[in-house]
Amino acid sequence: MNVRAKLDELLTKFEGLEQQMSDPEVLSDSGKIANVMREHGGLLKMATKYRNYKKMSEDIRDLTLMAESEDADEQAMAREELDKLVASREELWRELLDFTIGGEDSNRTRCVMEIRAGTGGEEAALFARDLYQMYLHHADQKRWKVEVMDSSVSERGGFKEIVLAFEGESVYRELQFESGGHRVQRVPETETAGRVHTSAATVAVMAEPEDVEIDLKTEDYRVDKFCASGPGGQHVNKTESAIRLTHFETGVVVQCQDEKSQHKNLARAIRVLKSRLYDLKREQEAKKRSDERQTLTGSGDRSERIRTYNFPQNRLTDHRIGLTLHKLDQIIAGDFNPVTEALLEYERNQLRGGMDDA
Repeated sequence: MNVRAKLDELLTKFEGLEQQMSDPEVLSDSGKIANVMREHGGLLKMATKYRNYKKMSEDIRDLTLMAESEDADEQAMAREELDKLVASREELWRELLDFTIGGEDSNRTRCVMEIRAGTGGEEAALFARDLYQMYLHHADQKRWKVEVMDSSVSERGGFKEIVLAFEGESVYRELQFESGGHRVQRVPETETAGRVHTSAATVAVMAEPEDVEIDLKTEDYRVDKFCASGPGGQHVNKTESAIRLTHFETGVVVQCQDEKSQHKNLARAIRVLKSRLYDLKREQEAKKRSDERQTLTGSGDRSERIRTYNFPQNRLTDHRIGLTLHKLDQIIAGDFNPVTEALLEYERNQLRGGMDDA
C-alpha cells in the first residue's frame, strides 16, 4: 500500500469515528465513547492536514488551467500563485509522511522500551545505564512522560535490565528506530591499562496497545509473587511485592518489582505483558505481509547491530543509514534530535514515492 492509499484509509477511519461520536448507541456506552474519542483525537491532526492537502491539489489543478489562459495578466497571476501553492503542498506532504512512518502504530502516544545489558559484563550494564539516561534526557526535552516499570541493577550501579514506559506526542514514531543492538567502544572504568573494550546492549521498543486491542484474561497467565531483591541478591523488602507473569499460550514472561505495592507491580506487569503480546502479534502479521516494502525497522531483528558509540573518537555511527556524527558527548547528554531527525528524514525519503496528484 502506497502512502496516498494509507492516508486515504486513515481519513476514512477518522470519518467513521466522527459518525460514531454522534451515534446514540455509542454515546450511551461510556467505555466505547472514550475509546472512540481517544482514536478520533489521535487522528485529528492527520485528518485536518490531509483534507488541506487534497484541497490544495484541487486548487493546483485549477491554477494549472488558468496558467494556460490566453489572457497574459491572468496567466502571470496564476503562475505566481501556482508556485507558492506547490511549495506549500510539498511542505504539507512532508508533514503527512510522518503520520505513516511506523505503519499502523505511527500515531501511538505510548510505548514500552526494554534496555538489556549484552556482552561485556559490568561494562555492558553501565552502557545500558548510559542509554537509559540518554533517552531520559531526550524525553525531558520532548516533554514526554517516563515511568520506570522494572529494573535490575548491577553491582556498580549499571542496569542488567530496565523497562520504561513513555507517553507523549510522536513518542513511538521516534523511538521505534531504537530497537536493535547497540555497541559501545571505550575504556571501561575498571580498565587500568587504558585499553578500549567493546560491549553491547539491546533495546526493544514496543507500541503500548489500548486495553480493547489485547484481550487478556486472568486465566491466560500465571501470577507468581516473590520478594524484590537488589544488587547481589540483597533483599529490598521482606514482603512478596514483586510480580512475575507467565503467559500460557506464548510463554512470554514479565516481572515487575520496582514498586513496594504488589498491586502497582501487577498493574505495570500487565501493561508490559500486553505490549509484548501486541508486538508479537504485529510481528506475525508483518510476516504474513512479507510482500510489502520492508521499512527501516521492518525486520524486527533486535540482535542486529544498528549503532556504534565510539567514545575515544567521540563518534556515533548508525549503520542502517550510514550516519556518522562526531559529537557523541552531546548526544549522550541529551542532544538526541540530530539522530532521530536523520532517521525520520531517511524514512520520509523512502516514502516520497507514494506522492501522486490528488
